[in-house]
Amino acid sequence: MPDFLRQLASQLQGLLTPQSLLQITAIVVAVLVALWTGRQLRRSDRAQAALAEQGITGRLTEALLIVSPHATATVLIAAFGAVLHALKAESGIVDHAITLAGLLLLIRIGVYLVRLSLGDRTKGWGDTLTFMIWAALALHVLGWFDPLVAALDSVGVKTAKSRITLWTVLKILFTVGAFILIAVWIARWVERRLMAMQGLALSMRIGIAKFAQTFLIALSVLLGLNATGLDLTTLNVLTGAIGVGLGFGLQAIVANFIAGFVLLMDRSIKPGDVISFTGTTGTSTEGFGWVQELRGRYVVIRDRDGVETLVPNHILITNQVINWSYTDPRVRLKVPVRVSYKDDPEKALALLLEAADHKRILRDPPPVSRLMGFNDYGFDLELRFWIADPQEGVNNVRSDVNRKIWQLFKEHGITIPVAQREVLLDMKHSPALDHDPIARDV
Repeated sequence: MPDFLRQLASQLQGLLTPQSLLQITAIVVAVLVALWTGRQLRRSDRAQAALAEQGITGRLTEALLIVSPHATATVLIAAFGAVLHALKAESGIVDHAITLAGLLLLIRIGVYLVRLSLGDRTKGWGDTLTFMIWAALALHVLGWFDPLVAALDSVGVKTAKSRITLWTVLKILFTVGAFILIAVWIARWVERRLMAMQGLALSMRIGIAKFAQTFLIALSVLLGLNATGLDLTTLNVLTGAIGVGLGFGLQAIVANFIAGFVLLMDRSIKPGDVISFTGTTGTSTEGFGWVQELRGRYVVIRDRDGVETLVPNHILITNQVINWSYTDPRVRLKVPVRVSYKDDPEKALALLLEAADHKRILRDPPPVSRLMGFNDYGFDLELRFWIADPQEGVNNVRSDVNRKIWQLFKEHGITIPVAQREVLLDMKHSPALDHDPIARDV
């Protein structure tokens, strides 16, 4: 570490000359102008409208907005360097800055292309990855990489069989990260190919893709550790302790992952299904929603209010779930109603069938009306009908039918009774009250 600091200090002393300070000032101004230009471009209405477009136009616009600050800085620094060369002035710092700026531009373009190949799941990591790769290459260009490696390699701890240093840890992290990135890219490619295979069921394709992604990432970690030359036998005790801790702390997460694979394999729930978690078919639709996506840990359910709920996989495995579209999307709905004993039940049953004249109610099987029983204060009737599109809503059909029933009953004088109770008071004379002066006064 002292050798690296000594070399760094000697190079920094050369930056205190007027020519060097002028070049540094010009570079800083170019960077600030580039950042301001990039921010103004992103805020423009035309850029926002182009980003909203789909396809190649939106992607090209996004790429141009991302690299615009880097390209602007490279052009401005190169222009200032050309002026210094024309004046035959000292331009060593500017020449290095041109190289570093161009390198940063190329790395940012490469990271963006990698993000497109991996999908938008890696969105937001572009600037971080770009800076990390650029910093390592910049150290190499400036000649500081080897001294820094030697300094980091001098700090560490010695084990029974090997020595672990800061440089070893950084090398392991970088190598494993690179292997994981390659594994994710391969898994993404496999997923795209699987989703294009229409011969397989959708749940089967998703299950194979998730299994391939998990397997490839786990394999990449092992290959990355092996590529760094790390002796895995030295980690047996540590991994054993970590395994015990994870077994207790992550058992719920592991259960969700296993449940997710079970859901994908048995195809009991798949994207597009209409499900509800509680209630009884035909009478209640609490927890009603559409399966939007099956993920490794949870299922995305979207209800009619547009709210997306992330339901852990093990809940769908261990609890009772109504799948309205498991084998047949048709479902039967029941509308109970009560009429007075003063009215004709046959006429009320006929009106119920007339109320079932709705565009979403199926004619085959046809609607039926039934006399279900005799209540204390009226006949219990029930209208039953089938619909083929529960994903369009269930309660809205029931509401339309109830409104039609109320209208028809009013037009034909059918009464829906209200619960009534009769209280009878039997006032009997008691001889004991004759000797009570208060009772006599009353």
